[in-house]
Amino acid sequence: MTTVMWFRRDLRLADNPALLDAVAGGRVLGLFVLDPLLWGRAGDPRREHLAASLRSLSASTGGRLVVRRGDPAVVVPAVADEIGASSVHISADYAPYGQQRDQAVEASLRCPLVRTGSPYAVAPGRVLNQQGRSYQVFTPYFKAWLAHGWRQPVAAPTNVEWMSAPSEDLPAGSATAGEQAALDRWRSYDPTGYEAERDRPDLDGTSRMSVPLKYGEIHPRTMLAGLGSEAYRRELAWREFCADLLVRYPEAAWKPLRPEFEKMQYDEPGALFDAWREGRTGFPFVDAGMRQLAASGFMHNRVRMVVASFLVKDLHVHWKFGARWFMRSLTDGDLASNALNWQWVAGCGADAAPYFRIFNPVGQGLKFDPDGSYVRRWVPELRHLHGKQAHEPWKYGAGDYPGPVVDHAEARRESLRRYEAIRS
Repeated sequence: MTTVMWFRRDLRLADNPALLDAVAGGRVLGLFVLDPLLWGRAGDPRREHLAASLRSLSASTGGRLVVRRGDPAVVVPAVADEIGASSVHISADYAPYGQQRDQAVEASLRCPLVRTGSPYAVAPGRVLNQQGRSYQVFTPYFKAWLAHGWRQPVAAPTNVEWMSAPSEDLPAGSATAGEQAALDRWRSYDPTGYEAERDRPDLDGTSRMSVPLKYGEIHPRTMLAGLGSEAYRRELAWREFCADLLVRYPEAAWKPLRPEFEKMQYDEPGALFDAWREGRTGFPFVDAGMRQLAASGFMHNRVRMVVASFLVKDLHVHWKFGARWFMRSLTDGDLASNALNWQWVAGCGADAAPYFRIFNPVGQGLKFDPDGSYVRRWVPELRHLHGKQAHEPWKYGAGDYPGPVVDHAEARRESLRRYEAIRS
């Protein structure tokens, strides 16, 4: 018999339960569908990384990965019919679009669509409280998630008989990506220093594993096996908490979880929104983050919180506009993590930061980039300033660098005024 392994967010061979099921069914055709809807929404960094990851995966199959472009509801059944497949195997997708897409594919197939495993150590909906309901607050979720536990990672299947079929050329791209690159990065990272250095973009003590996790080049079970860092485990659990929330509330991708925030007064995105996107706000720590994003498709997590707070609470722009820009720009753009983290900053999500937690963009820079080296790296106009001077260039000669687009103290008062208005 022959089966189709339809790769999506599981671009690896090891610790891939869906692939093991496919191999058990006979000869395997490895398939990836370039969905124009998803491809069109992705920015260049995400496209380039995906292309490199697919090249790596194809090499792992002896060059037999089949890539087709089009609507999966048309392409997948056509490929299955083409080879007379007895089944199509996938890892479960819990995102709103992914679930709709898989239902459409399943309805069009003439063979079973078999879901095995997921991109998570604990699949959404598995962690429940004593009343059988999902958690709304992270800390009790984390404790229950730990208590639930997860299976140990499994090895890649051996002696796979990969089938060949006509394939489109893989997209171009020069990024380093794929399963081996992800494993090498994880093995070279020491998570024991994560808690002490994770907030320092100048040191970059984070693992950057969010990108391999996004594409499933590594499974979180592989990372959790033998992981001794409590702080790092919490970050993996937070990713799964966000996925759990989005399954229950798919509208959270654009709508606040706390309904009172539907009445919040926001300003329409305009010239100030453009200045934020382009890193021209006159606040160096904010601008460094946005320029890092534009240049690399990545932004340090502490800086993500600061630039998000600045957009929502200094510029008074709805968080959904920032979330959309991040999803387009980030290589690691994950719908659940992105939307729920924006809601955390905006104060309107589950277990959200209190609304009055408004990050001071200067204070955050002074605290987490104390020598100004992160700012000077990404804002070259300020390289003439020494140490902490880079965070307050208006005091020391900003040169060609723009002045602040808002007064932070006044913007903070206005945000609090708008918040009080929805509470009354």
